[in-house]
Amino acid sequence: MTTQTTVQLASSIRSAVQTLWDYHDLHHTLTPTDVGIGLGSHDLGVATCAAQLYLAGTFPLLVFTGANAPTTIERFPRGEAVHYREHALSLGVPDEAILVEPEARNTGENITLTRNVLKGRGVEPRSVTLISRPYQQRRAYATCRKLWPEVTVQCASLPLALDDYVASIGDPDRVVNMLVGDTQRIEVYADKGFAIEQPMPNEVREAFQQLVDAGYTSRLV
Repeated sequence: MTTQTTVQLASSIRSAVQTLWDYHDLHHTLTPTDVGIGLGSHDLGVATCAAQLYLAGTFPLLVFTGANAPTTIERFPRGEAVHYREHALSLGVPDEAILVEPEARNTGENITLTRNVLKGRGVEPRSVTLISRPYQQRRAYATCRKLWPEVTVQCASLPLALDDYVASIGDPDRVVNMLVGDTQRIEVYADKGFAIEQPMPNEVREAFQQLVDAGYTSRLV
């Protein structure tokens, strides 16, 4: 059994990790949208959040998007979107309210392939809610704004504090490496034309470099 001590962040990096965590959470005030889009990952909490928002009336239609990645194949052998759908059904979301996009392997494909699935069903939304891991919000927003500029987009995640999220995942190193990787991608992907530019305060740059220097580099591109 995982103990509490194994899922705590080291005190030497906690402040830097909190800085990145706060940067990526956009704190959007949610309003009703036409569609919810659950972005596939290793974190089943995305599906939980999507189900909660659907049941609260935030959107009438939910798309789960995602194939597999090396970080998810063992946990979700049938694909991220398929497992997300099954979880949402278990939480009370009706089958007719869920579409599955099972091919996307990155955030850009999550957006473009979901758009294609919706268009194939005759749905052309004017507004969408992107549901993701907390530290993926900023990158998902920037990607959607670039690839689907005609929709209004808001972002959502389970409202967990950093320490609670780390405990829920059970692997601090994974969380920190993913945070560092997503921070780097904000500028790299904007430079490559994959996403719109986003501001990055100096304190975020400094926290990012501290964590890179500490060895959290496995998710860097």
